Amino acid sequence: MELLNTLYNLMSLVFVLGTICSMGLSLTMKQITGPLRNARFVIIAVLANFVLPVILALILIQIFSLDESLAVGLLLVSLAAGAPGLPKTAVFAKIDTAAATALMVLLVVVTIIVMPILLPLFLTGISVTFWDIASGLVYLILIPLALSLFIRARYPNVAASIQPMFAQASNLSLLILMVLMIVLNFNDVVGLLGTGGLLASLILIVLTTAVGYLLGRLGKADGWLQGLGAGQRNIAAAMVVASTNFGNDEIVMVVVFSLIGMVVLIPLAMELGKRRGRALDKEMETTVPAV
Repeated sequence: MELLNTLYNLMSLVFVLGTICSMGLSLTMKQITGPLRNARFVIIAVLANFVLPVILALILIQIFSLDESLAVGLLLVSLAAGAPGLPKTAVFAKIDTAAATALMVLLVVVTIIVMPILLPLFLTGISVTFWDIASGLVYLILIPLALSLFIRARYPNVAASIQPMFAQASNLSLLILMVLMIVLNFNDVVGLLGTGGLLASLILIVLTTAVGYLLGRLGKADGWLQGLGAGQRNIAAAMVVASTNFGNDEIVMVVVFSLIGMVVLIPLAMELGKRRGRALDKEMETTVPAV
């Protein structure tokens, strides 16, 4: 089991770095910063990721009368946004990867600022600093993204040659991660049966995705991107707080939430990608003149 845990941690690192570097090596700074100049895009992202998830989590905690540890875990994930896997989900869904990367960066930065401020308001006796949240996210997301964008801008030929390797590493590590998450966390999932934790997690994922999608559609700010961005939570940030301030039960809730999120959102993104692919094929058929 220790070997599997080590492999899981290694694959998590490969997936995050592979995804971030793959995006950075294939995009320009202008492509990423473009969506962030759209005030509507930014406002909807903040509402969908930091306001509504917390409200929904608090409601679900009351509805299911969750034990304190499960309630804390659910609240932690509701406050942590900016999943490193969002750009990869965008690839599966065939939506704008530049906008997805921009959204991820925005949410990571806001999470670093907001989590240390809001957590003490909801949870008494908690001690967390900006750097506690920022350290891992800066090293794993922001610095690799900045370096890969620099290589893309300065050495485009090199970027083009190595980008497929990072993309393949991301894809392979994701497959291994999905298997390991199920194997390593099966007992934890079974242990949460009957507690309301599983159902509350599933409902929160579905509702945040749906609300993000609706807000994006209404605000003309890319509905599915906002939905997938809101549905995916920043498990790394939530785990930092859970592991330094709470016990095993809170950590288990965060981990199980991440497993449910992966099981729900990756197939959803793939289905969206298939539909978009079919729609694009039909559009090409209607635009290409018959010979």
